[in-house]
Amino acid sequence: MFQRLIDDFKQSAGTTVRLTSLAAATAFALLLTLAFLCAAAFVYVLRSYGLIQACLAGAALFFVVTLILAGCYITRKNRIQKRAAQTARSAIHSALADPMLVATGVQLVRAIGIKRLVPILAIGGLALGLMASRGGSSRDEEAPEA
Repeated sequence: MFQRLIDDFKQSAGTTVRLTSLAAATAFALLLTLAFLCAAAFVYVLRSYGLIQACLAGAALFFVVTLILAGCYITRKNRIQKRAAQTARSAIHSALADPMLVATGVQLVRAIGIKRLVPILAIGGLALGLMASRGGSSRDEEAPEA
């Protein structure tokens, strides 16, 4: 039984390595193709319009590519943040909808009393707010996310 699992793992690992090396070779070939296409375009613009125009055309092309990639990055980052926020909200909602948690909260209020529980919750909320604001500012002072 274990031998079959080990053989399956070896086979899947070997397949993954072969596919990864094939993907790396394909990416390298694509990089070389793009480099030669850029060189050909540069030479064509150089012969037709001159050196300065060729350099500006190359810079403009790469600037447009950079803007497109930056837009894709920002869009993807926003989608990930929205998905994380929805997941967090659904986790909180499911926790508050749990009957055992509600029953425990009701028993806690009955045991401690509402007059003593309100100041404790206020102090806890204040402490949580201070911790959240302090934690966010120290994260902003560090290196920004890439």
